[in-house]
Amino acid sequence: MAHPHYPDWKISPGYGQWSSRENIDGVVVDRVRHFVPRQPTPLPRALSEVTFGLRQVFARWGRPTSIIAVSPALLSSALVRLRALATHRRTPFVVWVQDLYGVGVVETNQGRGVAARVIRSIEKWLLMSASTVVVIHERFADRVHEDFNVPRERIRVVRNWTHLPPLPSADVRAVRELYGWADDETVVVHTGNMGVKQGLHHVVEAGRLAHRQGSAVRFVLVGNGSQRDDLQQRIDDAPTTAEIVPPLDDRSFADILQAADILLVNELPGVAEMAVPSKLTSYFASGRPVLAATDATGITAQEVHAASAGVTVEAGDPAAILSGVHRLARDPEAATRLGQNGRRYKETVLEETFAIDQFATILSLPIDGAGGRQHPSPPSAS
Repeated sequence: MAHPHYPDWKISPGYGQWSSRENIDGVVVDRVRHFVPRQPTPLPRALSEVTFGLRQVFARWGRPTSIIAVSPALLSSALVRLRALATHRRTPFVVWVQDLYGVGVVETNQGRGVAARVIRSIEKWLLMSASTVVVIHERFADRVHEDFNVPRERIRVVRNWTHLPPLPSADVRAVRELYGWADDETVVVHTGNMGVKQGLHHVVEAGRLAHRQGSAVRFVLVGNGSQRDDLQQRIDDAPTTAEIVPPLDDRSFADILQAADILLVNELPGVAEMAVPSKLTSYFASGRPVLAATDATGITAQEVHAASAGVTVEAGDPAAILSGVHRLARDPEAATRLGQNGRRYKETVLEETFAIDQFATILSLPIDGAGGRQHPSPPSAS
C-alpha cells in the first residue's frame, strides 16, 4: 500500500519511509514509498503509478490466497498483474474498479489519440485477465461487459460504503457559529477532492452570481486537490460567496455535513460514466438534501434519483446551480424529506455489512480457471 497522500498530493506527516508496516484495526498494512507529484497532471501522475507498481513488483508477496488490485491506479495494477502472472498464476486475481480510467481520460479531456488508445488497451487487458472484476455500480458492470468483453459471470457489483461510522448528532447551531455561518444563510457544502473532473470553478462563479444578486447563499468547498490553488485565486480575484475549508477530521467532517443546508455534487460537463462520487454515501448518511450539478443521463444523476435524495441541474451552469439552491431553500419540508430518503437509501442499499459480506463471499469461493485459464497477452503500445 502507498503512504497516505491523497487528495493533498503530499505525504501525510509521520509517513514517507522507504518501507513501513503498521497495524490498523488488526490488519497488518505494509506501505512503500513511491513518487508523489506536487501537481497530478497526466505525465507525473502516470510516473507516480508506475513507481508504485514497480515497488509492488519487487516486494515479497509470500503465499497470498487472493490478490486484489484497485483501479485507478491502472498502471500500477497492470504491473502487479504482470508479476502475478509470472509468479502467482494460480492465485485468484481480483480487480476492484473504482473509476473507469479510459472513460475518465476522455471525459475530462486529459488524453486523446494514441495515449487514450494505449490506456484503453491496458485497461481492457487488465480487466479481461482478471479472475473477477468488482465494480461499484451496475452502470460500470454494463460498461465493463460491453466495452471490454468481460463475461458477465466474472463481474460482481459491490457498492461503496461510507468511511464514517454512524454519524453522531451535531450541535448545528454551534457548528454554524464556529464557521461564521449566519442563521439566515443557505449554506451549500461540497466535500472531497478538488480536481479537474469536479469542475468547481463553476461553483465559485455561482457564488459570484449570488454576491451580485445579494442572495444569502454561501458555498463552502471542503477538502484539497490539484485545483485548490486555482480555486483560491479565483475566489480572491473578485467578490464571491464561495470559500474553501481545509480537510477535516472525521468528527468535524460529520459535523459540517449535518450543519449544511444543502450538500453539493458538482461535475465537469461531459463527465457522465467515469465515476460514482464516493461523497454521495456520506451525504446520504447525513440526512441532508443533495444538489447535483451533473450530466442528466450520467451515473450521479441516476444515483440521486434512485435514492430520491435531491435534485439535479445542468453541469457547468453557475446560474442553474444557484437556481437549484433556491429551489431547495424555498421548500424546507421537501428538502427534509429528500434528506430522510437519502439516509434510508444509505441504510439499505449502501449498507456496510452487506458490502463486506459480498466481498468475503467473492474471496472465499473458488474462482473458475484461476490457474488454468489462458490469459490474454499484455497489450502492445504500438
